[in-house]
Amino acid sequence: MINQSDNVLKLNSINRRMFILGVAKVIILGGIVSRLFFLQIKENKKYLTLSDKNRIREWKLPPVRGIFQDFFGNTIAGNFEAYQLHLIPEEVENFRYTINRIKNILGLSENQFKKILKKKKEIKSWETLIVANNLTWENFSKINNNLYDLNGVKPVISISRNYPFKENYTHILGYVSQANEEDILKNDNIKEKFVQGLKVGKTGLEKTFENDLIGSNSIERYEVNAYGRRISQLAFQKGDQGQSIRLTVDTEIQKLANELLAEKAGSICVMDIFNGNVIAMHSSPSFDPNEFVFGISEDNWQLIRNNPMKPLVNKSLSGNYSPGSTIKPIVALSALENEIINPKFRVHCKGHKNPMELYGQKYHCWKKEGHGSVNLREAMKQSCDTYFYEIARRLGVDKLSETAKKFGLGEKVFGDLFNNEKNGLIPSTIWKKNALGKNWLLGETIITGIGQGYIQTTPIQLCLMTAQIANGGHKIYPKIILDDNINYEDKFALIVKETRNIKLIQDAMFSSTNEIRGTSYRSRIDDLNYQFAGKTGTAQVKRITKKDRELDLETSEIPYEERDHALYIAFGPYKNPRYAVSILIEHGGSGSSVAAPLAKKLFKKIIDRHEIRKNFESNKYLNI
Repeated sequence: MINQSDNVLKLNSINRRMFILGVAKVIILGGIVSRLFFLQIKENKKYLTLSDKNRIREWKLPPVRGIFQDFFGNTIAGNFEAYQLHLIPEEVENFRYTINRIKNILGLSENQFKKILKKKKEIKSWETLIVANNLTWENFSKINNNLYDLNGVKPVISISRNYPFKENYTHILGYVSQANEEDILKNDNIKEKFVQGLKVGKTGLEKTFENDLIGSNSIERYEVNAYGRRISQLAFQKGDQGQSIRLTVDTEIQKLANELLAEKAGSICVMDIFNGNVIAMHSSPSFDPNEFVFGISEDNWQLIRNNPMKPLVNKSLSGNYSPGSTIKPIVALSALENEIINPKFRVHCKGHKNPMELYGQKYHCWKKEGHGSVNLREAMKQSCDTYFYEIARRLGVDKLSETAKKFGLGEKVFGDLFNNEKNGLIPSTIWKKNALGKNWLLGETIITGIGQGYIQTTPIQLCLMTAQIANGGHKIYPKIILDDNINYEDKFALIVKETRNIKLIQDAMFSSTNEIRGTSYRSRIDDLNYQFAGKTGTAQVKRITKKDRELDLETSEIPYEERDHALYIAFGPYKNPRYAVSILIEHGGSGSSVAAPLAKKLFKKIIDRHEIRKNFESNKYLNI
């Protein structure tokens, strides 16, 4: 029989348990209410922000690159709308399914498909994979029509680079291509603005002015659904386009230079002799920079890279060549300036019969029968080597070096503007001692007097040298970027002791082109409006042996790589000079037969364009 006390104990135990459970329920309920209050009220902004981050996505777009223009404001490096297809792997539910759908929609080849898969492995899952760089409008539309089945896929209208004049400006402008790891590490500006597909300058002025051209990113903000698909655009912050840069170059003359050098390796440079404006500067062969914008194919790259004429080399700036007889105006001027000779000084040239001989070495004139007794003017006209051997011997290499450097030889013409420009080399006794640890020899002075030996110049240096001869011996500072704020007249300083000496050189160059027996007489123009004065040059690329002289082969019979380089420098119009020209044809043979004839066509175009340039600048100044 259960007594009353046991019942009381059981009831008290039940009551305690009920009380504890009730308190626990109150505590738990209070905790839940408290947590809900904390989340809803106290942490409202935080979770609202997190919610927005899930709902709202932000995309940074590639900046719009600044353009390049020629002298007349024509776009020579611009932009166009490129239809692209982007994909972020981590936002794709089934990558294999999605990429196969894209393959079928676009009709991708197996090779293209494998490249996409390879690219995917090379990037992080949250980074953008560019499936296609430059879609046709038809394919771009197909992708947009199938977006319901392509989670994480983003059709993008991007801005990309375009070079409308193709190979004509390649060695001046360079080209752009996709930014790589090296670009990002070396340039903080590129690092800050980097997005997948960003194109940056790789060579030329595109690379030099990268920070000015790059512009700033545009920002897109979109609302997305639970699957990450865009629902609507919420905001668009437009970035600033990069700076536009105008060049001094005349596209019509640049195009003519390209035509004249067709199927040749060489350079043509044209310069205003007063303000230093580069009117044309073309290196041949060239290539189409548009091929590099979206990544050049391996086959096309190998064709360019392995071309024996070296289209990747900017011959105008990077080509170091012996100047040959184009150095003779400077040799003669230096001798006049240092009072080593006077205009009446004569040398008797006997050709191969009685060459100059020093320490067992014979120095022949190019003409077998010789030129007879010649003064400065006749020697320049007929390019008599014997005459210049003698005045170089009397002058000495150090005095010659000093004059040559005053006229722009032996140092970069554009400073740091182009990272591939070479200094060239104007030798001296000190240079040889420091560089080679040997003393200078008299025979080296003699061959320097005809532009052979250690002396090396670039075509743009020869053009500058000619311009300063043509303007009466005044220093000019060449430029290819048009900058109206620089007063170059303040720097137009005289770099010769006597202006009469420079006039003698100008007259001698006139005789070389416009008088019978002149080496470029066949390339003359009789019309005074186009008449020019110049000097031919033929630079040896290998030592001529006694056997070579006996064989006396025609240029076409000599292996290409052993043929001489052909050069020509000129200025015109002669009566009122305004432009200087340098022409170089690698392995072209004779300067008089190969390089000089190109000047005839070139000067007609240059001088015809002069008034057009002048009127354009005047109208621009008057805001007409």
